[in-house]
Amino acid sequence: MLGLTRQSLGLWAGLASFLLILLLPAPAGMGDAANKTAAVAALMICWWVTEAVNIGVTGLVPLAALPLLGVESSQEVSARYANHLIFLFIGGFIIAQAMERWNLHRRIALNIIVRFGSRPRPIVLGFMVATAVLSMWISNTATTMMLLPMAMAVVNQLVPSAKVRGVADGQPAERVARDTFGSVLLLGIAYAASIGGIGTVVGSPTTVAFLGFANEALPDLPQITFAQWSMVALPIVVVFLPVTWAYLCRFGARAPLSAVRFESSQDVVRSELASMGPMSVPQKRVLAIASATGTLWILRAPLQIGAVLIPGWSSLFPQPGAIHDSTVAMAMALLLFGVPSGASSKEATHRLLAWRQVARGTPWGIVFLIGGGFALAGAITGSGLAGWVGQSLGALAGLPEWLLVVCVCVLVTTMTETTSNVATVLMLSPVVTAMCAELGVHPYLLLLPMAVTASFAFALPVATPPNAIIFSSRWITIPQMARAGVALDVIGLLIVPLAVYALGTAALGI
Repeated sequence: MLGLTRQSLGLWAGLASFLLILLLPAPAGMGDAANKTAAVAALMICWWVTEAVNIGVTGLVPLAALPLLGVESSQEVSARYANHLIFLFIGGFIIAQAMERWNLHRRIALNIIVRFGSRPRPIVLGFMVATAVLSMWISNTATTMMLLPMAMAVVNQLVPSAKVRGVADGQPAERVARDTFGSVLLLGIAYAASIGGIGTVVGSPTTVAFLGFANEALPDLPQITFAQWSMVALPIVVVFLPVTWAYLCRFGARAPLSAVRFESSQDVVRSELASMGPMSVPQKRVLAIASATGTLWILRAPLQIGAVLIPGWSSLFPQPGAIHDSTVAMAMALLLFGVPSGASSKEATHRLLAWRQVARGTPWGIVFLIGGGFALAGAITGSGLAGWVGQSLGALAGLPEWLLVVCVCVLVTTMTETTSNVATVLMLSPVVTAMCAELGVHPYLLLLPMAVTASFAFALPVATPPNAIIFSSRWITIPQMARAGVALDVIGLLIVPLAVYALGTAALGI
């Protein structure tokens, strides 16, 4: 009932905001097109924040509203829904679908986890590493859904033999161990999915949304390649993941995880891995294609590592600039539809992937959300609304750059706890870009931290799908998640700006 009330209020609030902005006089200095764009933006923001309708449906609003209001033509608006980075996302998702179809993602996860032993802290680290690695290539939601039942099975097997030091409230050691180990393990999986997702361009739709906006709105700046993004984002993952693990093990539950001891061995993961048998032919072929895709992404453009320059393979073609990461994604995705699976004789004629699986599993709502965000962002920039907002923020010119970065990160972290990460990035990107132009700050100095911190929402179940999934297990309470998540939000606000300052010059020339 509460959800319906919130959605209904959001629906009418969005429509009311839209009409009021259109009917009232425009603020001083704001043109007619900018005022109309502001009305559309207000409508979409209200609907995105309250989820009055599906976020993908809201993404379709610009296709109808902007041409009807005379802001842009249908051709201009619809072209932004075909941004090449949307096809990068789709191509990456198709490759992930192939991994899921042949259970390759499960094999990878089990092989990582089984190497971390049977003590509580290493088990949590093993699950978090496996989650982060997979989330770089498949959706955070799918990764969390896959690892949640495995984690719960491990907990159920190990806690009956648990002993806990310093149990002072008279509760059984088994119950304390379940509440402690179980909650830390599940929180670790959810947070590792969000952290790992930023490691590559295809790991999160939030990254795709940011890069698509940057390519469209900042054509004079060099486009950020797959390798350049990872040069900045991967070190954040490498630092933030163990910090999150250490924090959760010490402060994430009612007792430190170091106080829990298990007498039995970690048999669940080993037995599941053994039941899969040796790697199948389809798994080998999908792994080869996925590995080749990652290599081609990394080496597509020239890569400068210190004094060493690695020439990109795209220079072998007549027009290297015409080849993008999305070209690689779609080429390798097409390969999956053509290569025979090599499975048993019953399935010998099957390919590695069938279209019906992709059509059924592709998150078309996210595709329309990103496309709608690109369309809205383009209109905000083209109508002059972004410039007007930037001039209004000129009073911030006296602030040091590091404080501007912190302020943007705090704003994004606060918004993304209750709003779609992708929507947050798409709503704020034009405003932040205009502010940078007004203040004379390099756009990437604020846009990069904004894009990364948008994925770091740890405090509430509604903040991210991984948070919601592990909350649905009923092993986690909202106070538990909030207590752990707020601290990690703050830690993220410290790590991300430092990483951009330290790595942005080398990777992007900021």
